[in-house]
Amino acid sequence: MSSRSDLEHYRARIDEIDDELLRLFNERIEIAAQVGKGKANRNESVYRPEREAQVIQRLVGANKGPLASSAVRFLFREIISLARCAEAPIRVAALGPRGTFSEQAAYKLFGQQIDLIEAADIEEVFRSTESGEAQFGVVPVENSTEGAVNVALDLMLDTTLAACNEVELRVAHCLLAHPDAPGVTRICAHEQALAQCRHWLAAHFPGIPLVAKASNAEAARSAATETETYAVASAAAAALYGLEIKERNIEDQPGNTTRFLVFSKDRARPSGQDKTSLIMSNPDQSGALYRLLSPLAEAGISMTKIESRPTRSGLWKYVFFIDIEGHLDDPEIGPALAAMQKASAFFKILGSYPRGA
Repeated sequence: MSSRSDLEHYRARIDEIDDELLRLFNERIEIAAQVGKGKANRNESVYRPEREAQVIQRLVGANKGPLASSAVRFLFREIISLARCAEAPIRVAALGPRGTFSEQAAYKLFGQQIDLIEAADIEEVFRSTESGEAQFGVVPVENSTEGAVNVALDLMLDTTLAACNEVELRVAHCLLAHPDAPGVTRICAHEQALAQCRHWLAAHFPGIPLVAKASNAEAARSAATETETYAVASAAAAALYGLEIKERNIEDQPGNTTRFLVFSKDRARPSGQDKTSLIMSNPDQSGALYRLLSPLAEAGISMTKIESRPTRSGLWKYVFFIDIEGHLDDPEIGPALAAMQKASAFFKILGSYPRGA
């Protein structure tokens, strides 16, 4: 065949594949709608994080390329999101306004087919989810550069919600300005973003005041109306608020990543690759922390994180935020946690959930 004939053949084959994909997508969504009816009859949540994690893990494992694993995750996350929407729409609260990294994390995990509720601050994310205005709340809990998001840890102590999923998001900060900015008199961002870029900002803008905002998107919104204000925010925020990107990737540490937890009133079932998050404090006794953690070692359970935070009840008293591998329903987890609870002054299981990719 000539090159022209080859091209026409390939185009015809692509059309055939697209037609078949369209038929299969519609069939999948029709089946999902039937599944949704069954869930509604049983009063079950439309979103099952463990099931979605299992589906994507299976497809990534079956993938033989040339699609990358990340592309498989993205593609099927959106297909699942469309199918889930056919069952029923879900409402997700995240730190607003539009253009925050929390919003990006919500879309990365749930896909685009959600009703996003923009919260003024992290406390409002919890409050909206606890009240039922949102079914799920997406909360930043730690950053690879700056560590824990302390306000989130404090709110996790008191919430009645359960952690049901997690997602990690690569955070690339940009310096944004109004296109007609005559100069800069202050630089705004969320306090975590300012901390993540402190060395770059000090080197390039010495003496310029750094002003904390409730979110990076709020800082971008300020820069859109205050021409002498620069903002540290995402490239997506620049597009949303009509700002110019002065510099990209100004974070001090390459690979800067934020981990988010998803909270809801429902607990996640085992997916086969899970984490469990705990909060506890030890009695004021010699060797108490060793006794608190020893049941994990005795059961062969891996602890992936421990973070201390001062309590609000007394000087030099701390609570510990701990992540372990496994699900609360795993046979070795329950007895170990029961022993830890017995040795604790305060003990709370925050939730078990699928491990983020």
